[in-house]
Amino acid sequence: MKAIASALHNRVPAPAQAEASPAPAESVDRTPAGPAARAAARPGVLLIAYHYPPCGFSSGLQRTFCFSRDLRAFGWAPLVLTVHPRAFPQTRTDQLAQIPADVPVHAAFALDTPRHLGIRGRYFGWMALPDNWVSWLPGAVASGLRMIRRYRPRVLWSTYPIASAHLVGLALQRMTGIPWVADFRDPMTEEDPLTGQRFPDDPRLFRVRRWVERQTIRRAARSVFVTPGSLEIHRQRYPQFAGRMSVIGNGFDEETFAAAERLVPRVAAPGGRLLLIHSGVLYPGPDRDPTAFFAALASLKAQGRVSGATLHVRLRASGYDDYYRRKIQEHGIADIVTLDPATPYLDALAEMLAADGLLVFQGRTSNPAVPAKLYEYLRARRPIFALVDAEGDTSAVLRRARSGTQVPLDDPRKIEQGLVRFLEDVRRGASPLPDPQDIAAHSRVVKARELAALLGECVDAEAGAPAAAAARGEET
Repeated sequence: MKAIASALHNRVPAPAQAEASPAPAESVDRTPAGPAARAAARPGVLLIAYHYPPCGFSSGLQRTFCFSRDLRAFGWAPLVLTVHPRAFPQTRTDQLAQIPADVPVHAAFALDTPRHLGIRGRYFGWMALPDNWVSWLPGAVASGLRMIRRYRPRVLWSTYPIASAHLVGLALQRMTGIPWVADFRDPMTEEDPLTGQRFPDDPRLFRVRRWVERQTIRRAARSVFVTPGSLEIHRQRYPQFAGRMSVIGNGFDEETFAAAERLVPRVAAPGGRLLLIHSGVLYPGPDRDPTAFFAALASLKAQGRVSGATLHVRLRASGYDDYYRRKIQEHGIADIVTLDPATPYLDALAEMLAADGLLVFQGRTSNPAVPAKLYEYLRARRPIFALVDAEGDTSAVLRRARSGTQVPLDDPRKIEQGLVRFLEDVRRGASPLPDPQDIAAHSRVVKARELAALLGECVDAEAGAPAAAAARGEET
C-alpha cells in the first residue's frame, strides 16, 4: 500500500507556495508550463471522485478516468481530487501509468469506517452517513480549496455512487461560488412504486441520502444522469430544477479495446465447450442475483442438455464469492460455474472479446439503471444473454442495438428456455450482434465531448450572469 500511495502521491502538486519557491521532489508539478500557464491555456475542471485508479474493485472508475484523459482533447484541463488508496478495499495498479502526465491528482485523507474505525466490526451508525467514506470530507474540502487556489478551475464536477463526493462538491461550491456539475449516474435514493420498498432500506440512511440529493440538485448548475429512466425519476421528484438536468450515458473505451484486441487470438467457431462470462459484481437480492439462473442450469444439467464438458460459466469478480459458492454447490453445478478473481482491466476486456457469450443481470428494481459493462459488451460484439426486466433501460439499450437474447432475471423456466435457444444460436453463429456504426455513439470519447459541451454551458452561463444583472440594473 505504501508503494501505491507513493506512486500516486508523486503525481500530486503541493499546496500553493510562493512562486519563487521550488516544489519539493515529492510534489513535482507535472504540467508542461506550470499551473498559471496551464490555466491560461485551457479552462480547468476539478473532478471529485472516489472511484479512480488505483481503485481495484469497481468498473465505475472508468467513467472518471476516461473523462480525466479525454476532456483534454476538447479544450479542458482536468485535475482530480480522490481518496488515499487505503480507503479502497482492493487496489490495482495497472491503470496508474495511464493517467496523463499533465493531469494533477490529489489523494486526500480518507478512511473506510467499518475497516478502520470499527471495533470488532462494530461502530456507531452516524460514522457511516451518508456512506462509509464520509471521513474523506474534511481532508477533501481542504485539499480541494488548495487545488482551486493553485489551478483556478472554472467548473467543479463530482460523481456518485459515493454520496460523500457530492458533499465535497457542495461544500466547495458554497465556499467558492464556482459552477458545479453533479454527476449522479443512478438515483441516490429509490422508492419501488409496486412494493413501497425504499433504497437504502435503513430509514436514517435514506433520510440523509435524500437530504444530500436534494441539496445537490438545488445547488448544482447541472445534474447529470446516465439513463433516461434515472433522469425522469429526478425530473418528477424535483420539477422546478428539471431544466438543469441531462443525460450523459456510460460507454466503452476504444483505446483500451484496441489494445485488448491485440491480446486476443482469432476466436474459433464454437464446437467444444462454450464459455459464458459475467465480469463484475453480482449483488444478492433483486438487482443482480443469479440464483434463478443457477436453478435453470441445474435443470438443464439434470436433463442432460448441458454439462461441465459442454458449458463453462465464469463469474469474474462477483464480490460475493463465498455466498455464491454455497449456492453453486447447492444446485450441483460446480462443474459448470466457476468464481474467478478480479483481473487487470485490459485482461478483462480481452476475456470478453474471446468469450462465446456474455451475461448481464439487471432486475426490475434497477430498471432506471444500465450496467456500465453493457456498453463494453456491445463493443466486444459477442453474443449477449441478458437476464433483465423488459421495462427497464438495460432492455431498451439492447433493443435499440438489435442485440442480445432477453429473459426475466427471476424466472427459472423462462431462463431455461431462453438459454437453450441462445446456446443453439451461438453454436450456429446466428446470434444477433450490433452494428459497429451504432456502437460508436457509446464511445467514451463521445461522452467526453458531451461533458465538455455541458461544462462550456456552465462557464457561459456564469459569464452571462453579471451582464444580465447589469442589464436589469442590479448590483453584481
